[in-house]
Amino acid sequence: MDKRGVFIVFEGIDGSGKSTHIKILADELRRRGHNVLQTSEPSKDRIGNFIRRYAERNDRRLTPETEALLFAADRFEHVKKVLKPALRRGRTVISDRYIYSTLAYQGAGGVSLDWIREMNRFAPKPDLAILLDILPEFGLQRVERKKTVFEVSDYLRKVREIYLRLVEQGELKRIDADKPKTLVQGEVLALVEELLEKRTGKTGS
Repeated sequence: MDKRGVFIVFEGIDGSGKSTHIKILADELRRRGHNVLQTSEPSKDRIGNFIRRYAERNDRRLTPETEALLFAADRFEHVKKVLKPALRRGRTVISDRYIYSTLAYQGAGGVSLDWIREMNRFAPKPDLAILLDILPEFGLQRVERKKTVFEVSDYLRKVREIYLRLVEQGELKRIDADKPKTLVQGEVLALVEELLEKRTGKTGS
């Protein structure tokens, strides 16, 4: 049996339900005996906190290239300090956002996807990356807090286009996030159970 932990990533624009479905999945996996770590990007480290404050100011002063560099630097720290140690200990790691967010969001700003990939070569590939897909206008309606610098409808349409391209390329598994929560929850769990069956030969239920 592979003792390395399982790495699952959730992607999607804000309002797609990532936080809700990460919590539901994490609770279910814990019920089944998995040692689950929930994490997110931007991280809660110094660089991640800077990025979060920048986004919340909704005052875009940095270039998309600079944003991509900052996200890569934060990801390097996140991978080194959080992801790899947890996976080595056999934990099931669920991350709210990862490299695909940089590809989608900064790619939508005109940054070369190849350049983004090159600077993120250090980042381990997830065992499963799920896109909770929703139209930007519906996602923005769900966001009750103050909008960030990245939450503009026209911009998010470009973000979604790149996400869907990554689905076509087989990097992400798409789930329609506009369905009822229970249906989305069932599709998420089915993907995770399929992954666990491949890894361990059983679902752990």
